[in-house]
Amino acid sequence: MSYRNKTYVIFDGDEDMWAYRYMRGWKANENIDFNFFDAHDLKPLTDRAGEDTVKRRLRERLGDTKQAIVLIGEKTKNLYRFVRWELETCMNLGIPIIAVNLNGQRSQDENLCPPVIRDEYVVHIPFKLKIIQYALDNFPGEYHRRSQSDKGPRLYNDSVYRQLGL
Repeated sequence: MSYRNKTYVIFDGDEDMWAYRYMRGWKANENIDFNFFDAHDLKPLTDRAGEDTVKRRLRERLGDTKQAIVLIGEKTKNLYRFVRWELETCMNLGIPIIAVNLNGQRSQDENLCPPVIRDEYVVHIPFKLKIIQYALDNFPGEYHRRSQSDKGPRLYNDSVYRQLGL
């Protein structure tokens, strides 16, 4: 297995592409301290690729993945063909998942969170640059140090947000 150092981003490509583009913009901006290794930079997919081809390529991308971010928008919980499959694959591979609420909520949004991760050890944060970077820097280590009996959603307390100026 290769060294895992990438961040895999899961999102609704029809509705939430704007958020993914913001993240890529933050990364590209020299004046913003934000960085992640984007697993989607590997082997681009064409619009003509079939479902089996797409899933095979996504599995390859997950092979280099250190952590995953799921951007949770209005329709994310209803996407089964790829979003649910990607989340299940991450959980099966032991990849930490950071759930980013596009509506700004700091904890699990019961109405929008995909059911497959509701009871899992996933950290839930708002779509804000500083807390996303904080989670990328800290959650994978926490995830791998946790006891196997630790379950349920995670969130950061108010002191973390104050420390980050949020």
